[in-house]
Amino acid sequence: MKFQRRKILSLAAAGAATSCIPSLVLSQTANTFRIGVLNPITGAGSPYGTGMQKAIQLAVEEVNAAGGAAGRKLEAFYEDDQTQPQAGVLAAKKLIEINKIEALIGTWASGVTLAVMPLTDEANIIEMNVSGAPAISTLDKKDLVWRFQATNDRFGAAFAEIAKKRGFKRPATMAFNNASGRGNTDGFKRVWESRGGKVVSEVVYEPNRPSYRSELQKVLAEKPDVIVMGSYLPDTTIILREWYQSGDKVSWIIPAWAANPELIKAVGPEVAEGLISVDTVSNETAPSYKPLNERFQKAAGSPLSGNIYAAMCYDMVISLALAIELAGAKATPQQVSSHMRDVSNSPGTAVASFAQGKQLIARKQKINYEGASSKLDFDASGDAKSDFGVYVIEGGKLVRRDTISVE
Repeated sequence: MKFQRRKILSLAAAGAATSCIPSLVLSQTANTFRIGVLNPITGAGSPYGTGMQKAIQLAVEEVNAAGGAAGRKLEAFYEDDQTQPQAGVLAAKKLIEINKIEALIGTWASGVTLAVMPLTDEANIIEMNVSGAPAISTLDKKDLVWRFQATNDRFGAAFAEIAKKRGFKRPATMAFNNASGRGNTDGFKRVWESRGGKVVSEVVYEPNRPSYRSELQKVLAEKPDVIVMGSYLPDTTIILREWYQSGDKVSWIIPAWAANPELIKAVGPEVAEGLISVDTVSNETAPSYKPLNERFQKAAGSPLSGNIYAAMCYDMVISLALAIELAGAKATPQQVSSHMRDVSNSPGTAVASFAQGKQLIARKQKINYEGASSKLDFDASGDAKSDFGVYVIEGGKLVRRDTISVE
């Protein structure tokens, strides 16, 4: 990372030195497509950020080894958004203004994505994310934003389906006060009530609190049989510890970015036992999944199944590169973005790698990149759809017990 930052500084200095020679600057950048990588290396998203970055590196290497996209090598610049909107904005400004990127990829938290979208929109560059806030879709007016994760509304619908299948009757909700947290629980409530159910208690809580005892007591006072969460790992850890100390019996449905192996380590297997964790699941039967899993495990030391966002980030680069290949060497980011559905959506010949897609594009054939994270059939809002895995923590481990699909 230090080497990368030194490289970035040297590139910035070189750019300043040659700014008076436009033709030279153009010749230096014409054969590269610059990508800004903004992952949560620190903060609440840190359990996933490093793996996301490694997957992006693997994809960039794959594209460049195949001769680049439309003859353009990919050049990636890496920054940590710290899972904080303010830090994400500062990093995005640097990537846009100094590194002159044409796409910003890999934002995780909805708050970060929403914060950087005005910058990418103004610069007319592509933004790719794994965030869930519904507002991301409605605020994208230029069709430059691509979401590789399920929306919070769809997560909420999945929570409602799980609660129904497991026979819960008196759900309550607790949500972190941001777009992602409230999006999860609002989506759950909307679907639950549309089916004639009632949410017995709703609490929205603030970040960075040392205790959530009063909020928890308010929820538990209504005697729910399950608490549906819209939360992150740090706050979930505090809430579960305080719940366990209370002795109240209740089940939990929690998004997997908050109910993961790090949570089990933090609270202990006894506290975590029986918690229901919900996550989108990778496209594990796709031909693209197995080779990526092998390469990722070698690079990261862990299987791809432990980081769904890594597969999504890999797919960002491959689908982007295929869109560049189709758009041509001189295409603007807007023109590249206009081809994202052309290379990812059906119909078309299914391809599992950049090299396969590049060969078919050269033959003027319509392709359909089947991603490692999902089929990547983007809708009119630029959102991909994924299935959901239902995991139960048993004996200190996450065990998948069900897979569900929602519209």
